[in-house]
Amino acid sequence: MLHYAIVFLVIALIAGVLGFSGIAGTASSIAWILFVVFLILAVVSFFRKKA
Repeated sequence: MLHYAIVFLVIALIAGVLGFSGIAGTASSIAWILFVVFLILAVVSFFRKKA
């Protein structure tokens, strides 16, 4: 999942540099959502292993 977040972040950066603001906004939103989901799942996994 972190891989997909990084891929969408790179797509957003490239689209932003090239001036495709609609695509860049969408890709950065997807990257942000995937990154937050990854962090939540990582924290849950960390605490489940402790128990």
